[in-house]
Amino acid sequence: MVARIDSPTALGQAVRDARKQLNLTQPQLALAGGVGVRFIVELEAGKPTVRLESVLRVLHALGGELQVDGLPTPGEGA
Repeated sequence: MVARIDSPTALGQAVRDARKQLNLTQPQLALAGGVGVRFIVELEAGKPTVRLESVLRVLHALGGELQVDGLPTPGEGA
């Protein structure tokens, strides 16, 4: 599944939907991602100041990854 993420709220909703689809509780996801339950709560609520490193760990725990489209690739332009 590809989710278009254009805001912290959209990221939070995508994480929440994936967690529920995998039948995980917030504490279970926190343990799997190596973060605290409070982090999961704030991420799912769309808090704009969460740590990217922690977001990536949570996405990995859900079986997902972060991809960025539309940026120049190395060597393009100058």
